[in-house]
Amino acid sequence: MTEHGCRIGKNKFLAKLREEKFLYFMLLPTLIVVTVFAYKPLIYWIVAFKDYSPGRNMFQCSWVGFKYFREFFQNGSDAFNVIRNTLVINISSLIINLTCAMVFAIVLNEVRSHRLRKIVQTVSIFPFFVSWVITYSFCRVFFNASSGLFNALLREAGLISKGMNILGSPKYGWPLLIGANLWKSLGYNSVIFLATIAGIDLEQYEAADIDGATRMQKILHITVPCMAGTLAVLLVLNSGWILNSNFEQFYQFSNPTNLDTTDVFDTYVYRYGLKNGRLSYATAVGVFKSAVSLVILFLTNLANKKLTGNSVF
Repeated sequence: MTEHGCRIGKNKFLAKLREEKFLYFMLLPTLIVVTVFAYKPLIYWIVAFKDYSPGRNMFQCSWVGFKYFREFFQNGSDAFNVIRNTLVINISSLIINLTCAMVFAIVLNEVRSHRLRKIVQTVSIFPFFVSWVITYSFCRVFFNASSGLFNALLREAGLISKGMNILGSPKYGWPLLIGANLWKSLGYNSVIFLATIAGIDLEQYEAADIDGATRMQKILHITVPCMAGTLAVLLVLNSGWILNSNFEQFYQFSNPTNLDTTDVFDTYVYRYGLKNGRLSYATAVGVFKSAVSLVILFLTNLANKKLTGNSVF
């Protein structure tokens, strides 16, 4: 590009900056918060490569390279359990949550009574605003081995003679966490799909009515294809969080008896970093998680671009 072209481009940028200066001023507080709390802490990733202990200057600690990264994979079955639990729970939750929300939105859209639709939507979105502490309290009321309502009903029906330890047994860890995730997110995720349905051109349905299409045919050939784009975007946006878990949820539901199937990256980093004081080791595990999450995000976006021709970035 010539010097004259560069000058024209610069002038256009400055003119647009002056024109939209108030919008940038409104965005400034958010940029400051994100920089301070999201990007500034990245400086401390250097701790993962040093033999650091609390109270010492991290820049004066000895350099150990990838020692703690290797230790994570050599530390018995820790790496296998943590990676397995994180991937199984998060991928299953992502697929099940979005699929169920999509189906729920379609069913809700087909309800003719406007009043009933609003009531169901309000009730379904309510769990999203309930904290995980309260959610776990609900689970204790329903699934407690000795006095839980669920076990009491099964005993009354003669299906079991002894209460199932759903909250403490490793074999129930995955279904319990996935089910709790679905309960909390179903209503919230369905709002996104309902918004997509509301944006579908009504002329498509009118044309289908003229051709004699049934309600199911209209859903399969109009509604679902129009929702596919939204589903693809949500999958890409959530793919970067595959290795991230809601710490509050897993902290509440994890206990020594079910740790084999509920221990994920976030609880593992917390336990070794804050409880055991091994900050360098915990930071190394966190850096590994972030790096892999970034790779997954780019690969998912690339796959979406290849398959649909669209990409988020």
